[in-house]
Amino acid sequence: MDIAPHRVVAGLPEEGFVFCCFNQTFKFTPAIFDIWCRLLRSVPESILWLPAAREAEGNLRNEAWERGVHGSRLIFAQDLPHGEHLRRLQLADLVLDTAPYGAHTTASDALWAGVPIVTRPGATFPSRVAGSLLHAIGLPELIVEDQDDYFDLALALATDKERLTGLRLRLAGNRLSAPLFNVKRYTVALEALYQRMWARHKSGLPPAAV
Repeated sequence: MDIAPHRVVAGLPEEGFVFCCFNQTFKFTPAIFDIWCRLLRSVPESILWLPAAREAEGNLRNEAWERGVHGSRLIFAQDLPHGEHLRRLQLADLVLDTAPYGAHTTASDALWAGVPIVTRPGATFPSRVAGSLLHAIGLPELIVEDQDDYFDLALALATDKERLTGLRLRLAGNRLSAPLFNVKRYTVALEALYQRMWARHKSGLPPAAV
């Protein structure tokens, strides 16, 4: 992974904890935004780093004000080429997933950049992708069951530097060894699946889950 840019270059303040969510803004619900603002109120000088969205930024800042958070504590990141985005993403301290429609590619990006993500899966596929990624990278303790646990875990990680550092070190160690980013292993498994599918077809068997 390339060296991250300076925080100021990325539009972030030089100090303070960086909560982050680069999910598309249509995934932000009032319930999840309530929790994010509670976290901002509970962690002095923290900020919330979000994707730029011209049609949403004013509304989000207004909603933050209504929840007792200064609108300037929401920082919006402009679009960048993917490689540059991954470099700056390393500056985030903790990624906060959305619910019930959670992170997909953005969760994978965060984990590749070495940033832990707190997620609360639901019963549907769109809500469970980040949880599956965390299992695959060996960090299942970042998966919570309800909104209270989501807030408590995010707050604990934001206020316990040693614990968060330990998670980031584990993530860095697992990134190149866990199944999630093992492209060779994934390719071999996918090719084997195609061979099994083709063998069933040649044998005249009906389609089935393989």
